[in-house]
Amino acid sequence: MRKKHPVAHYMNTFFNQYLAVQKGVSSNTIASYRDTIKLLLCFTADHLKKPVDELVVEDLGERLILKFLDYIEVDRKCSIRTRNCRLAAIRTFFHFIGREEPLLLEQSRKIRLIPQKRTEHKTIDYLDEDEMQAMLNSVDILTRTGIRDNALLLMIYNTGARVQEIVDLKIIDLRLDSSGQVKLLGKGKKQRACPLWPETVDAIKEYMKKRKTKADDEEHLFLNANGEPITRFGIRYIIKKYAKSAGRKCASINNKSVSPHTFRHSTAMHLIRAGNDINMVCSWLGHADINTTHIYVEIDMEMKRKMLQNCSIPKANKIKTPKWQKPNILKWLDNLVKTTKLCGV
Repeated sequence: MRKKHPVAHYMNTFFNQYLAVQKGVSSNTIASYRDTIKLLLCFTADHLKKPVDELVVEDLGERLILKFLDYIEVDRKCSIRTRNCRLAAIRTFFHFIGREEPLLLEQSRKIRLIPQKRTEHKTIDYLDEDEMQAMLNSVDILTRTGIRDNALLLMIYNTGARVQEIVDLKIIDLRLDSSGQVKLLGKGKKQRACPLWPETVDAIKEYMKKRKTKADDEEHLFLNANGEPITRFGIRYIIKKYAKSAGRKCASINNKSVSPHTFRHSTAMHLIRAGNDINMVCSWLGHADINTTHIYVEIDMEMKRKMLQNCSIPKANKIKTPKWQKPNILKWLDNLVKTTKLCGV
């Protein structure tokens, strides 16, 4: 009888050794992979009517994985992008299993060959300069939370940082003298430095005077109302709140989905519009591939309009109404009394 391979046997090594140590992925990535594997095991247990602890790798065949992906998309009503993220995690898991157990190589290969679904390519939302100013103007800097939020929004817009980079930002990463700058830890644990506007430095200094912490960890810069390190969801809530407020005075904001990443997109667009080299913008944002930065050039309507203005406009033939569509009797009636025409044919 062929030996079976319990799924539980691979869990500890996959998460604590392969992902955390060998690949060195972030805690957020590990949490995402954990959720995917948990969903997969629960789905498999329900589908096969077996306890989760008794599941073996052989139960997770190609057909079952495809059913699970359909379950994610149809029953749980997740987007195709989420479906592809779940599939990526499963591929990584079976890549690890194939390395650990040669007998499972063929099963691993089939699952890793499952293709991702194509997603619709949508243009990204970003804020124009006047919309960004409306966001900043909506903050009441006379309150303690307003002082923090003013520093927070300026920091995100100034640096174009990812929301997790702002969450992880520590006081030690700041330089608040005349050459203000901040060090950000991005994806792949790559560190980059960004200069700060004097306005950003002043806003952070004001915030530091009012900043109060109740937590043992006093290293993180931005704190929530309880004095604890702010979370990604906290920052998202703050930005949504000010987007709603700014929308009352700048109506165009209401037509956009404003999130922390919208600020990042806006920073990139404004840097490119200012005439900066795209390679420098790529470095500023911490992109590993310059092709990622090229999307901002593609969506800039202002630059596209300027390109169009530099082209010669062809002479178009004017449409003339055929004589047979203008009966003489109507012309005679129009001329009968010199008043406004009642109809035109």
